Formats: sequence, structure tokens, C-alpha cells
Amino acid sequence: MSTVVDPNVKDARDNEFTHIPEEKSGESKFQYPGIPVTCDGAAAVVHVETAVCHGSGAYPITSSTTMGSGFNNAVHNGNTNLWGDPLIFMEPESEHSSASFCEGFALAGGRVTNFTSGQGLVLMKEVLYTIAGKRLPVVFNIGARALTSHSLNVHAGHDDLMSVADVGWGMLFGRNAQEAADLCLISRRAAEASQTPFFNVQDGFLTTHTVETARLPEMEFMKEYVGNPNEKLVNLMDPQNPMMSGVVQNQDSYMKGKIAQRWYYDRVAPALEEAFDVFAKKTGRRYDFVMPHRCEDAEYIIIGLGGYMETTEVTVDYLREKGIKAGCLTIYCFRPFPMHQIVNVLKNAKAITIFERMDDPMSTTGNHLTREVKAAFCDAMTGQMGHEPIERIPRIYHGAAGLGSRDVRPADIIAAFDNMKTDGQDYFCVGIDHPLSLTRTEDPDLRPSGGFSMRGHSVGGFGSVTTNKVIATIAGEVFGKDVQAYPKYGSEKKGLPTTYYLTIGDAHIKTHSELEFVDLIILNDVNAILANPLHGVVDGGAIFMQSPYDKPEDVWQRIPERHKKTIRKKNIRLYYCDTVKIAREVASVADLQMRMQGVVTLGAFLKLTPYAKNSGISDEQVMAGVEEAIRKYFGKRGERVVQDNMTCINRGYKETQEVPRDMIGA
Repeated sequence: MSTVVDPNVKDARDNEFTHIPEEKSGESKFQYPGIPVTCDGAAAVVHVETAVCHGSGAYPITSSTTMGSGFNNAVHNGNTNLWGDPLIFMEPESEHSSASFCEGFALAGGRVTNFTSGQGLVLMKEVLYTIAGKRLPVVFNIGARALTSHSLNVHAGHDDLMSVADVGWGMLFGRNAQEAADLCLISRRAAEASQTPFFNVQDGFLTTHTVETARLPEMEFMKEYVGNPNEKLVNLMDPQNPMMSGVVQNQDSYMKGKIAQRWYYDRVAPALEEAFDVFAKKTGRRYDFVMPHRCEDAEYIIIGLGGYMETTEVTVDYLREKGIKAGCLTIYCFRPFPMHQIVNVLKNAKAITIFERMDDPMSTTGNHLTREVKAAFCDAMTGQMGHEPIERIPRIYHGAAGLGSRDVRPADIIAAFDNMKTDGQDYFCVGIDHPLSLTRTEDPDLRPSGGFSMRGHSVGGFGSVTTNKVIATIAGEVFGKDVQAYPKYGSEKKGLPTTYYLTIGDAHIKTHSELEFVDLIILNDVNAILANPLHGVVDGGAIFMQSPYDKPEDVWQRIPERHKKTIRKKNIRLYYCDTVKIAREVASVADLQMRMQGVVTLGAFLKLTPYAKNSGISDEQVMAGVEEAIRKYFGKRGERVVQDNMTCINRGYKETQEVPRDMIGA
């Protein structure tokens, strides 16, 4: 497969994602199967928006920052969009001002985007109403984030989106990097067809910063799918064709104009349906307002938005193997709310559970999605949905899950199914110790076939998170595997303990949860050995640790006794290397010395995992692929930095030693 790109279009998106070899993709019966890459959700969105937009006005807030910086980098690199227009990026003094900038940009006939999150989205709310009222078809990309209520949190929550659910915008939720890109493009087509603005939503950090295998839309497909903005959009501020916008209206006129806008909103669902259909025919990737999974004969169904619905899917498959008639329903479209589709899927179930990444305790009927589902069934029961009334309503349970990126595990999902089967709590939460929490019973390993997982313990600033991304890129690009790599940051981020995760498999990795089954533990921070870093390591697994000692007996002597017992009991292999010494000796740029400690571990990864050996390619090809990945991430710092990184990797490979088995003992 080759991609035909307009020769007049500059493309500086190299640093945002990495191409996977063409042979992995094979032949496709679809015209535009996508560009195989590894990237995170933020880079996937930047890939789309820098291609189709004129510009962006944004005051990026964590976790949307990498989307804004990605767009801004494209501007500074001299990129143009697919029609040769130079890109514009404006960062005003606040999120409110950035929304106002986008409003003016769209009024002047520009195709514009914005990147925001959390409090930033709420601060925009006043302007969001006016953008919708002026029928401006913008798309804002959201890294959904918990709002600062009792405390500050920069991680995933849906209360920011629910706080603006009434502003008259369409709202699509993706679950992974692939869907973040695809729904960004679908949002744009539907917005311009219906003259209604859209939010394209992904979970903050859990999607924006998670590197995954994906197929990004080709340049020629995007050009065809959304069309030339210079021909489609109207300049409402053209002095040659004057019109009034945002005028004052008193009692005699305001209501007439407000109700008249329903004509536009009646067009949104048909526009989305058409956008879904065309996208599927061209790419083979099918989206809809909702996506049921094994719901045809399901007795118990979980409903929700965002990333943990993929975890729910694979958990449903596990429960089906145990004879439980489980199903789940992912809601892609929250606005317009697809009540007909939801009721049609759920009406025959015994019970349903609604997961929500927020908590609104003052609403006694439930959180936002729960209220919408209950109202839909109320209308369906009384025949107010345009067809025959349904005869019964399933038993409805609802709960809070994943607030502030709290982990949502298969165990939590199984507990929710158990709660339905035993007619348990109407309202519950999962994943914390609280009287409302459901009790976990089992937590199965639901990684795909060929699954290999790594967990690293580090400190922010050691370069380990970037190294994890590079490893994921190599696993996808060089070894042709599906990957998922993500960090667990604290809200304080730099300089504090950081955990990072990587899973490699033979198929798409659906589990979006912290790893409890781990094949390789990496201890970048030697102090991590004093805690409990060996939790979850599988029998026959491996540990790689930073150590300043050359002799294996010195390394083994300093392992705490409780960990020695675990290492013996589980037959764990123990490896070590002085990453600090290597980084100090190699780094030609002082501020990169600490980051290069993490890069050394990449060499250890290549030595300790089976992929280099089993890939069927030569060592030279492997290292060539490694260098290409390093160049993508560090090439902008110059050739010397690239070569320093490669030296660190080679030394990490060669200087990693194993503590002998006879020293460890039985």
C-alpha cells in the first residue's frame, strides 16, 4: 500500500507517529484502509487536524496540551493543510479567549479547531452557546478530565463534558487512538453538513498519552471526505454580503429564533449517519451511534462511554466462556442522544448497568448518562418514541467508575455483572475502598494471544516514559506486533515516582487497565526495590534493575530478603546494569544525561524479550529500525544526540548481566 500525498503539501508530522512496514497491512478490499502507525491519541488527532484545518486557537490545558503543541509544531515547521493553505496557531490569554478566537475564525469562513480539557472547557461555556447559535461548524478536541471539585486532578473524568452537554454541540466519544482520529474526521463532516459544532472526546491521559497500534486516515482520503474548506465554508463577515450575527432580541423575537434552530438540530443525526456510512465504505472501519457487543441474547448488559468499554468487551467474552449471558453497549454518540438505538438494544435484557466516569450526588435519579437512559425507557414505555410501546423496562443499576483515571479492571466489571445477577445495589462505585464499593472476586488475565507485558518503576524526568514509547514503536514497527504503552503520571508529574506500562500482543489490546500480570519488571529507580515492585510478576518472569555494582553477588546481597523469597519462589531471572554510569559517560548534552538512563533500558529490553530473536529479521535490521524510531523522537536535537542514544542502547544490550541461577538458589 502506498499513500499519494499532494506534492504541494508540506508534512512535518514525522515526529508524531511512526509508520509500520507495509507488508504487515496486506491487501485490503477498501479504498482507504489507513496508514499503519504507532501513536497516541493526541498525535492521531493532530494528524487529522493539521491536514484539514486552516488553524487553531487554543490555550491547551493538561491533558490536551500535547494536541495543542503538536498543531503548533506543524505551524513552526511550515506545514500547510491539504489545499496548500499555511496553518495558523493562536494562543490567547485563556481558554475562554481561545473559544472566542475560534468563533471569529469560523465567522470569517475558516475551518478551525481547539484543544482543551477540564476547567478549560467549563471556562469556555459562555462562548460555546454562541458558537452553536451562530451555526458555526467547528470541532473542538477534548482530553476529558476530572473537574477540580474537592481536589485537583489532571486525569480522566467525564464531568467536564457533562457540564457542557446542554450547549447545543454534537458529542462523540472515542476509546483509543484509532477512534480518536477517525471520529475527529467524522465529526468534521457531520458538523459542516448540519451547521452544528462538535466535540471529539477522548479520555485524558488514558487515551491522549497512550501509544497504540492504529491506522491513520490517508491524506487523499481526508481531502475527499471533508472537502475543501475554501469552497464549503461561508465568510459571514464579508462586507460585500453583509448580515447580522449575534444581535440583541427582545420579547417579540428571541423565542422565535431559538425554537427555529431546531431545524438545524433535526439534521444532525442524519448527517452523522451519512458520515458513518461513507467512512465505513471507504475505510472498512464501521462506527455508529452505539456499538453493541454480544447483546443479541444478553441477559445482563453494561453501558458506558470511553476507554473502559474496551475492557468491558473482553471481560464480556470471558464471562461468555463461563456460560454467563453478558453483553455490553458502547455509546459513541452522546449528543444527539441515541435513545431509539439504546432502547432497541437493551429492551430484552433482564438488567442493565450504567458505568459513568463522574459522580453527581445531588441528582437522586443518577448521573447524566443514567438519567438519559431512564428517560429514554420512560418514553419507550409510554409509546412516545414513534413506535409501539415496549412492555417492560430492564432493572437498571448504575455506578461511578474510573474517576480521575482510577483503575477500572476486569475484576470491577465482573463485580458489576455479579451485582446485577444477585439484585444488589442500585448505585455503587468500583475500584476503591468505600461502603458503596462492589467486592472484587476474580481478576483474570485478559491479554490477547502472544501477550507480553512490562511494568517500569521510575521517577519523572528519567526519560523512562519516552523510552517506553520508543519500545512500543519498535515493537509495532520492527516486530510487527500490536502494542499499547502508557504512563501513570501523578498530577504533580515531574520529579516524582512514575509507573509505566507496555503490552505487546498478536491482536488489538483491549484491556485499558494497570498491569497485574507482568513478564518483565524494570526498576529505573533503585529505591523502588524498597517498596513492592514485584507485585504481579508471572512465574518465570524477569527483572531488570539499575545497579552501580559490577559483581552479581553485590547486586544480590542488596535485594531485600522478602524479594529474594519471591524471586526464588517464582523462578524469576534477575538482570542488572549501571544505566547511570553509561548515561554519564555517553551523554554529550548535559541536560539529556538523566533522560538517557531510561534509554539504556531499551537495550536491555531487546536482550531480555523474545521479539528480536523470533522476528525473523537480522540484528542489523533490528538496529536500523531502532535507529529510525530514535530519530523520530530525538532527531530534532541533532545527529549527535541520535548517535548518543544509539550508543546507550548498544551498551545497555551488551552490558546487561544476569545474576546466576545458582547464586539465587532454588
